[in-house]
Amino acid sequence: MSDAKFSNPIEITEPSSLNEQAAAALIIAGALVAVADRSVSPVERDEVIRFIRDRGLAPHVADERLFSMFDELAERLEEPDFANVVIDTLRPVSNMPLSSHLMELSERVAAADEDVHPHEVQAIKLLRLLTLVLPRAKQVGPGVTSTAPKE
Repeated sequence: MSDAKFSNPIEITEPSSLNEQAAAALIIAGALVAVADRSVSPVERDEVIRFIRDRGLAPHVADERLFSMFDELAERLEEPDFANVVIDTLRPVSNMPLSSHLMELSERVAAADEDVHPHEVQAIKLLRLLTLVLPRAKQVGPGVTSTAPKE
């Protein structure tokens, strides 16, 4: 496997698109819970997409793209570096107010197949911890002042 695969968990087709980054963050939360019991049910994948659509959280991302993102991320979560995939997907949106959505979505996915597995509960706890401690994205661009000490 190439290092490139591990450095970017999913290709964002529009790097500046907050909609795609938010969708990827939501999908990674749902996919993490879905794969936790080693059996991704179609109802779990459908619940992720329905959640995003019902709340209008990624209105400019097509359903086909959302399904594709879910499948790609769920596959990546079966790799040994799954924690890096989760962190790398959540980090770009760490300044967005998505925490409550991430937690609600993860709980809905766990319950979607009517069998909450103990590993799904652990995945939810991991997401809760990550949403509390994930480093905030740094703002870049005009108007952002540096906090470096002056010489």
